[in-house]
Amino acid sequence: MKRIDRATVQRILDTADIVDVVSDFVKLKRRGSGYIGLCPFHNERTPSFSVSKTRNICKCFSCGQGGSPVNFIMLHEQMSYNEALRYLARKYNIEIKEEEMTDDERRAASERESVLAVNEWALSRFEEWMTSTPEGQSVGLAYFRERGINDEMIRRFHLGYALEARDAMASEAIAAGFFTDQIVAAGIAYAPEGGGPLRDRFRGRVIYPVFTISGKPVAFGGRTLRSDKKIAKYVNSPENAAYSKSRELYGLYQAKRGIVARDKCILVEGYMDVISMHQSGIDNVVASSGTSLTYGQIRLIHRFTENVTVIYDSDPAGIKAALRSVDMLLSEGMKIKILLLPDGDDPDSFAQTHSSAEVEQYIADHETDFIRFKTRILLADAGDDPIARSKVISDIARSISVIPDEILRTNYISDCARSLAFDEKVLALQVARLRAENAGKQAEEEARERARASIAPEQDAPAPAPAATTPPPGDVAGGSAAPAPAAIAAPHAAELRAVERELARYITRYAMVPCFLAELDDQGNTAPMTVVEYIDAELRYDEITFANPDIRALFDSALGLLPAYREARSQAEIHAAEHEATSLAQGIEVIGRDHAAEGIAGIERAETALRERLAAEKNAELDLFDSRYAEHILISSPDDAIRTLANDLVADRHRLSKIHTKYAHVETERERLSILVPRAVYELKYALLELQLRDMSRRLALSGSDFEAQTSILKAIQELSEVRKQLARYLGERTLSARR
Repeated sequence: MKRIDRATVQRILDTADIVDVVSDFVKLKRRGSGYIGLCPFHNERTPSFSVSKTRNICKCFSCGQGGSPVNFIMLHEQMSYNEALRYLARKYNIEIKEEEMTDDERRAASERESVLAVNEWALSRFEEWMTSTPEGQSVGLAYFRERGINDEMIRRFHLGYALEARDAMASEAIAAGFFTDQIVAAGIAYAPEGGGPLRDRFRGRVIYPVFTISGKPVAFGGRTLRSDKKIAKYVNSPENAAYSKSRELYGLYQAKRGIVARDKCILVEGYMDVISMHQSGIDNVVASSGTSLTYGQIRLIHRFTENVTVIYDSDPAGIKAALRSVDMLLSEGMKIKILLLPDGDDPDSFAQTHSSAEVEQYIADHETDFIRFKTRILLADAGDDPIARSKVISDIARSISVIPDEILRTNYISDCARSLAFDEKVLALQVARLRAENAGKQAEEEARERARASIAPEQDAPAPAPAATTPPPGDVAGGSAAPAPAAIAAPHAAELRAVERELARYITRYAMVPCFLAELDDQGNTAPMTVVEYIDAELRYDEITFANPDIRALFDSALGLLPAYREARSQAEIHAAEHEATSLAQGIEVIGRDHAAEGIAGIERAETALRERLAAEKNAELDLFDSRYAEHILISSPDDAIRTLANDLVADRHRLSKIHTKYAHVETERERLSILVPRAVYELKYALLELQLRDMSRRLALSGSDFEAQTSILKAIQELSEVRKQLARYLGERTLSARR
């Protein structure tokens, strides 16, 4: 098995022109140095879709979609990364050269590809059996007709039926050329424990295929139509090399465009709930398919929106299910609303008996903020029982404590304190205690992970980065009483995102720009240091890691580009020098002919001017190479998180801060990097210090009468406060507040 080789991938990325690619789908008009058109990702009347030929990216400043040519094709055509590369290769007539995978890569890819191949084939059989066989028509198709599902939805969701015969699917699969182990691995059949021929897993059931986000059938759910209670109502594909139920959502492939257009995802429980809602015109609906919601599924949703409305039945079981799953959504920074349907209704029945407009109006009128919903429901159950009310308060505090955004947490604390008729300060203290408890558990788990990693076979340790010549204004205090910055940062990813994102912006746009000096020895010898090396040295100096996983992945990826960059930079220098020498020789020949009448002095002046111009052009070309090297690779990264973040950062309209205007006499941001990047690093350190001080204050409040612990904590607070003052003086634009 082979994959597209790196040279071919690079050629595709180098060749693809964003204006040319977008023009296949969007009518563009020239505006200034770029182009503009109507966004293809949402309905609009005024053009807000901007295309930059110089940066080779596009961006809608209304809905936020866009990116590199690869990212645009992935979004617009709903393709995977490799499919988009092959699409662009065909467009530009680039021959795709493939390379052999390693044994491990080949094995993993082979298993996954074989499962997907079996599933593709099985999907076509399930569909054909339902529409073209007497059994399928009288049982499977009749069932969907009885449930009110029309032909369009049957086609859209590729619904099907498995024949009742014991091994109809298995025998046809073998006849089609699939091996027994492939059929079993895909899960469409299984080997009985006592031996004998394969047996079909889904026989006599209607089939609901589960698709990946790119539209590949990765699993099946089968519902029996028998009334025999000894038979499981639903049977699902087993997990395998291609399918993990914790990372898939039913209906997401069909719903993703609707989710983006509406900036909201509606989460329901079952297959029919999704299908009926789509049939009623509500096309942003997905389901966890009867399983408990997982973080992997939540992150899938978060790729498209942060707004989620959870719809459950209004019976006690439905309400409990709603309460159970939403804390996970809150902890991932999602904005959650709950919708309870009228008694006796579920999303399927409600959508079947109401028009699209009525369903949309009901959602708009009845969806409720989750925390307020939970408060109301639990208080109604608790009544006047003081013990039950105290449990309600603790439960509400626990839900609020997982919300990463501090402003949102504060607002919820105020609202809930009023609803509960409870002291706001006490509720805030309880939330703070729970957050500290969660942070402690997370730090302990990370410590255990580090301990487990230290037992593993030792790898060659990476060489330490050279120390930057710009000294930090102060060292972050350590000591047993003060938690390490990394331990503090982890639970506060959302709060740190703004300052981390600013550093990520410099990394994406200028990672390989050498605008710092590294000290090599005590004799004052120095060497150029790139932006990404400087940031790495500064963060490792204080043992800081990025709290946001996508930013950390982008940073690690940029660091990993250094060896390839140095090799490519060397080649670029050779090419630029050769071009300079050729241009100089040609120019001198022209000067000798055109300036002969001016004498030797005139010829020398013209040659000097030519040399200066060519040297400036060469330096500008190499500067552009440095600036664009990492950006060009990161915005087309095969890693979804890195590519999405990089495209967002490159296309982002950056608002100048006071520090930018302070140095406005310097011509470009590129020339201000030696000032701006250190400031961004120290902004992150300052934010971490604020979090550390806040954590220490909470620990002090919870220390009770432990004098020794209080003394240790107060000492740490004093040390951290001193460091914060030093940083504040350096940053120069902060008003110091009293310690909270």
